[in-house]
Amino acid sequence: MIDARHYAEHETLRNGMQVQVRALHPDDGERIAEAFSKLDHESIYTRFFGPKTELTEKDYQTIREMDFDTRVALVVTIMENGREIVIASGSYSRFAPDAAELAFLVEEDYHGLGIAGRVLRHLGRIAVERGLRRFEAEVLPYNSAMLKVFEASGWPMTRRSEDGAIHITLALGGAAAS
Repeated sequence: MIDARHYAEHETLRNGMQVQVRALHPDDGERIAEAFSKLDHESIYTRFFGPKTELTEKDYQTIREMDFDTRVALVVTIMENGREIVIASGSYSRFAPDAAELAFLVEEDYHGLGIAGRVLRHLGRIAVERGLRRFEAEVLPYNSAMLKVFEASGWPMTRRSEDGAIHITLALGGAAAS
């Protein structure tokens, strides 16, 4: 079984950059706060569907207490001057025995490199092994990049408009996307 709490894989992005996709660690609060501080307001809005200026104590608590059962979070990091820098994150939160809600955030300087799709595949592998059969996500209609990530996942996808957002369902079907 995949040990999600200690998950770590190295990847090479489209531009040749080396990254690590790894489990969120309890001591990642400062790295996540630094990454959050670099985000454009628009990226924050498309992820949280509203303004958010900083991490809350509840956010830090979630980082420290990630259980890797009901919630799994992965970060994408690079090494810069001997420091590990978070450039993206993705997570799922189980809301039913066989279903979980997805969320992603990629720092703007790293858009278009396939990071969200890679994180989705990693999360999918973990989820399928844990008995999840579907992922669900809410996406703002103008977030075409994220919609393309879901469409390219290789999993059967349904979408419906609801309350000003697009509700996406990915049927995991017991196999990871290619």
